[in-house]
Amino acid sequence: MAKSPMNMQGKATGRAGEAEETRLNILDVATLEFADKGLSGARIDEIADRTDASKRMIYYYFGSKEGLYRAVLERAYTAVREIDADNTRSDLAPDAALRDVVGATFDYHHQHPEFVRLVMNENILRGAHIGEIPGIRERNRKVVEQLRAILARGVESGHFREGIDPLELHMTISALCFYNVSNRYTVSYGFERDVTAPKVLARRRTNVIDIVESWCRA
Repeated sequence: MAKSPMNMQGKATGRAGEAEETRLNILDVATLEFADKGLSGARIDEIADRTDASKRMIYYYFGSKEGLYRAVLERAYTAVREIDADNTRSDLAPDAALRDVVGATFDYHHQHPEFVRLVMNENILRGAHIGEIPGIRERNRKVVEQLRAILARGVESGHFREGIDPLELHMTISALCFYNVSNRYTVSYGFERDVTAPKVLARRRTNVIDIVESWCRA
């Protein structure tokens, strides 16, 4: 099979490039639609109206509304796991590596509230579609293994205490970072503090990092 021509940035050009651009445009719009309305509330007609694609083209690329939803989930989880499993942290001291994991996770959740809403919607569906995402468990294992390696280096260096379950650590990090996005409106109204204000956000980010590091410290 002939390869698609590539431009100077290494992207496919011609029909293959246009097809990929259309596919990504559909995913961008569908991500916001599913995040805002969930699987049941989102409409393919509305997604098509907001893209350069027709309804028929969306079905051609993704098969069904459920297929499009799963593709959106897959891309969202792939992106966050790439942040979680950044392999450059092996060059950092274990305490610095852990702080970097927590900070990057906090930042990603804040910058991508649509990811938080997608996760919330999928849990409302009781995880009906997460099992259809190829490689999801393998990507999750890599995240846990990175934390396991950081903890092991920290125990060896005297930074961290022994006996911390890396999956429990991952869940704690996720919970603290997730909450600031998932509950931002109710907390901001109920406690009269805008948790998205830059100074408030920066303080909360530091607190979350400190909380996690303190829990792990020897």
